[in-house]
Amino acid sequence: MSIPTSTAPPTAGRTTVLLTACAPVVWGTTYVVTTLFLPDGHALWSGVLRALPAGLLLVAIGRTLPSGDWWWKALVLGTLNIGAFFPLLFVAAHLLPGGIAAVFGAVSPLVIAALALPMLAERPTRWRLFWGVLAVVGVAMMVLAPGVELSLLGVLAGCAAPLSMAVGTVLSKRWGRPVGPVAYAGWQLTAGGLVIVPGAIMIEGDPPVLDGAAMAGYAWLGLIGAALAYILWFRGVGSMPAGAVAFLPLISPLVAAVLGWLLLSETLTSFQGAGFALALLAVSCAQRTPSWRGAPPNLPTPPHVLALDPESAVLTTREHTA
Repeated sequence: MSIPTSTAPPTAGRTTVLLTACAPVVWGTTYVVTTLFLPDGHALWSGVLRALPAGLLLVAIGRTLPSGDWWWKALVLGTLNIGAFFPLLFVAAHLLPGGIAAVFGAVSPLVIAALALPMLAERPTRWRLFWGVLAVVGVAMMVLAPGVELSLLGVLAGCAAPLSMAVGTVLSKRWGRPVGPVAYAGWQLTAGGLVIVPGAIMIEGDPPVLDGAAMAGYAWLGLIGAALAYILWFRGVGSMPAGAVAFLPLISPLVAAVLGWLLLSETLTSFQGAGFALALLAVSCAQRTPSWRGAPPNLPTPPHVLALDPESAVLTTREHTA
């Protein structure tokens, strides 16, 4: 009888792994920072204030502007990965507990697997589809738990955010990355921030008046959570094995849930906790391609392993043979 075992990716340097892991750790703080420090009712301006200053800073540091087709490609990617993703992220963060809001983003790799078939001709394996179904069940347990009432708008935003990022991720895979991570992140952050500005003016009016706490919150999310985190993430994605990178995004919902428990007195029911654990387990297992020992000769070779960048959306692949 054949026994599935996870294929171990090559070992990356410890320093590279630790530095790359800093990015999802920082992203996991978005929810508690939003709740504690940022003004309510300004999800669009929050997206602008997080993305645009950081993007302009990285463009200035990278000293490279898009050329040719990359003007419109940067606009498209910036809209999907930043311009739509950031406002939806802040809406979810304002309206949902941090752990629940974050877990929607954890299923992004599974959305990528679904989009990869029509857009990249990447056929998902039965293994990934099985765990994808369980991930949906886990998220449903958190959202539909008995006696738990969640904001419908928050849930819709939490679902839409990873969908927008997933489309951007697949397009990033199709188009590649023509420059280094600093300039590339700067293009997307700047384009995304500019895309949000008209909607912020029309829907929310003038920018919010910021007190010291709000300025500190935006400084953290912009300089650390956007500029520095993206540089570390792109650096790691370029040097780490895909299988190792795929697990790092799972740190974000764990950090968000722990910080929500420690700082916001948020709690999960036992039913929600089981759903949370199931969703994380499913996403983790879906990132691994099993090696089937004793498989018959006609067993198809597993396809590319997909690795996700959770916010700025870079997809890497590696060939795996059984």
